[in-house]
Amino acid sequence: MQNFSFILDALRDGILVTNTNAEIEFVNTEACRILEVSPEQVMGISLETILGSEHIATTLVHSVIDTGRSAGASEQIVERRFGDDMLVQITVTPLLDARARMLGVVLALSDESMKSSLQRVAAEKERLTAFGGIASGIAHEVRNPLGGIRGAAELLGMQASDAKSKATAALIVREVDRITTLVDDLMVFARTDALQLELLNLHRVLDDVLELLAHDSLSRGMTLKRVYDPSLPEFLADRARLTQVFHNLCRNALQAMQNAPGTLTVTTRLGFHHHISKEGKRLAMVEIEIHNTGAYISEEMLEHVLTPFFTTRPQGTGLGLPIANHWINRHGGLLQIRSHAETGTTVLIALPLKRQ
Repeated sequence: MQNFSFILDALRDGILVTNTNAEIEFVNTEACRILEVSPEQVMGISLETILGSEHIATTLVHSVIDTGRSAGASEQIVERRFGDDMLVQITVTPLLDARARMLGVVLALSDESMKSSLQRVAAEKERLTAFGGIASGIAHEVRNPLGGIRGAAELLGMQASDAKSKATAALIVREVDRITTLVDDLMVFARTDALQLELLNLHRVLDDVLELLAHDSLSRGMTLKRVYDPSLPEFLADRARLTQVFHNLCRNALQAMQNAPGTLTVTTRLGFHHHISKEGKRLAMVEIEIHNTGAYISEEMLEHVLTPFFTTRPQGTGLGLPIANHWINRHGGLLQIRSHAETGTTVLIALPLKRQ
């Protein structure tokens, strides 16, 4: 097996070879990445010890050892200690010698997380495009009548002879302006103009946002923490749009901790597993994590937080996160949200590392 290990290490699938007791005799590099183990840790160890006796992979391995027939399963979860849980396809085949005697099994783990992620991105873009068309139609129909209402209210205010009438007219003007702002926000989803790309230093953009928020009343009693990767190079992005996105997300994080002041942590790093180009190549990604120790967001709510107008705050419009998601999508990136009852909520942004 050692003679062929360099070939198996070149495969994109995780490969494990076990004997007839389901004890691991070989593991390649990709399997080590998926299972977060080293070869030294697992050599000679039973598969039950690594994955547990109830995991479908363990069950399939024992089934193949007993029957001698190949087996498999798709879209299975591999729980991980450090990284995100992974979605894998499992294939188990018998390993036979020249006389067809059972030597063990070959377990292949194919990472389906990327495929699933790209399918979600494609669906998200399609959804945003459809919403953009609806938003554009609504804005066109509403903008002109709003202008007429505002003008009439201003005229009434100027002609009013008593304070109550003037106050009522002023209220109408303010509410029209508020609706107009919402209409302008809706138009973001219909915009197709090009991003203003420039080489930017991500940490300077984040520092500007955090410095601004440090003077905001929302940050009173909060701890703003930076965990930057100093090796990040400059990359092409729209400075104004990313500033808008980071400011919006950090404000949301601070608002989530208003009942119990905590810590807002902004982390940056390089990643290689969040995106694949149209040519099928892995692309380096710049990852930004915005984590707060505030309230837990349930799984049910997480499914809707990127939907326009969905909000849990009485004064919220439900457009902040969808707009942030829109601009990240326009950059060719991904925005994901995770929440845990004990640790808080994390927004992960992954942007392609475009240099030219």
